[in-house]
Amino acid sequence: MRLLLAALLLSALPAAAQDAGESRELLGQVGGRTALLNLYLGTRPDGSARLNGEYLILPTLQQRFLEGERSKQLGVTFLKEGNSAILYGRPGTATLQGTWSGGVFKGARYALGGQERERFEFSETFPSMETYSANVRCETGEGRYAATLAYAIEHGKLKSMDWRSKVAPAGHTCAVTDLTQQAYSGGLRFAAGRCRVTLRDLGDYVRVLAEDCVEQCGSQAYLEPVLVDRGGACQLLRPHPK
Repeated sequence: MRLLLAALLLSALPAAAQDAGESRELLGQVGGRTALLNLYLGTRPDGSARLNGEYLILPTLQQRFLEGERSKQLGVTFLKEGNSAILYGRPGTATLQGTWSGGVFKGARYALGGQERERFEFSETFPSMETYSANVRCETGEGRYAATLAYAIEHGKLKSMDWRSKVAPAGHTCAVTDLTQQAYSGGLRFAAGRCRVTLRDLGDYVRVLAEDCVEQCGSQAYLEPVLVDRGGACQLLRPHPK
């Protein structure tokens, strides 16, 4: 029995090592369009990584899913693109091929026949928001979800924030208020206990994202990420069907 248990533990080690990973967010351009890239890296024992995630074309909120690999030595990266979050065994729509090193991922997007469609370049460095000023008050929602967002920021300093949501039919709510500002590079971050609200400059929009805010929400409630345009209007960061 002990030998069997030891064998099972040893066989699980490579899988556990491969599952160890992290998520990365990058901002850039695909062709002439601004895009937000999110990837999860599953690091392997040899230093290479298995990748999966998606990118979002911001002008149209078109979502494209990705899976592939990144080499250790040169950061050579190959990603299969598709319209479904499950790409294994399904035909892709294109491939992204390039290098990812020094916080920059750049290369070209190819059609299935191998023709280059457009160039892309993403960076892990987001614009500073030290001079950002806005007074936002808006409502947004879709289906069972409705939310209000209000915040005042002057020259990168938080004056006030009140973000609330409600999910029907149960009526469970979230309420995030009384936030304090934290030091943060590449955006603005505010916190209340474990709950964090992060603002990032995406060009035509500011993305507002809540993380670890369970204590501020009812059991079925949540806070959807929001895009705030330069005029102060809001929309949910939820991809439209292709």
